[in-house]
Amino acid sequence: MTPAALAQTHAAAFTQTRPWSETEFADLLEQRGMILCGDAKSFILGRVIGDEAELLTVATHPAHQRQGRAQAQLIEFLGQARTQGAATVFLEVSENNDAAKSLYYKEGFHNVGHRPRYYETTNGGRVGADVLRLKF
Repeated sequence: MTPAALAQTHAAAFTQTRPWSETEFADLLEQRGMILCGDAKSFILGRVIGDEAELLTVATHPAHQRQGRAQAQLIEFLGQARTQGAATVFLEVSENNDAAKSLYYKEGFHNVGHRPRYYETTNGGRVGADVLRLKF
């Protein structure tokens, strides 16, 4: 999947917070330990460094939401992260993204912290992020 396709899906999915650019995706994909699961309809991008994995973003195009894509990709990401030696997975999720938090809780993640005003919204405001963790 190309950085352009990732950016396009991300922009369609992230309408409340700033979506990532093609350049940002290209830079991330060049880094060591990156894991990309999914396709142009829905994807997860994360990385493994040492015994920790970080889920960086999950994006599903609105036309393909509520079809189980993100859950399947999360399970795939967790499997790959574990295979690459991760013992713990971390992520940040918008404090008001109940659908995403429900998905993560279903897969065993727990809230371990909060980052106030973490994400920039499209209207110039800020929204906090919950920090979630999963231990294998």
